[in-house]
Amino acid sequence: MTFPSPVDYPDLVTNSAIAAATAAGLHHDVVTHGPVNSVEEAAAAQGVEVRDLVKTLVVRRAEGEYLFVLVPGDRSISWPKLRALLGVSRLSMPDAATAKEATGYERGTITPFGSVTAWPVVADERTRGRTISLGAGERGLGLRVAADEAVAALGGTFADVTE
Repeated sequence: MTFPSPVDYPDLVTNSAIAAATAAGLHHDVVTHGPVNSVEEAAAAQGVEVRDLVKTLVVRRAEGEYLFVLVPGDRSISWPKLRALLGVSRLSMPDAATAKEATGYERGTITPFGSVTAWPVVADERTRGRTISLGAGERGLGLRVAADEAVAALGGTFADVTE
């Protein structure tokens, strides 16, 4: 479904991801789907290619300091590339409880939009110029956006950070 105005979908107004995308003036569609158990199932349910279903991964840079890495569904983080980009020798992924505390979202629903803290965003360069689907903060919802516009709205950067 298209989400042009909170007035049109009052039941979704309390969704912080959708509210944040709307407040940013970002053109987006909200896609609803049933339960999924994998990236491939989620892509099929949303009618997109696996590479356009973008995973938002929370990466710990230091104690209490995180960033979001946007990774195409058919790729994974290249730790050496990400460490080189950030100029650090060590990075890690927090456990599920810590990721929820840092973002306000459960794994599988995490998105940079509406996160409890606006952590830095690095999007893999392969998303540039594409329409992507991100998590929308709740199970069964996807946020379809133009990657370039979304990364700009989040103050993020594009880089080669996957393999």
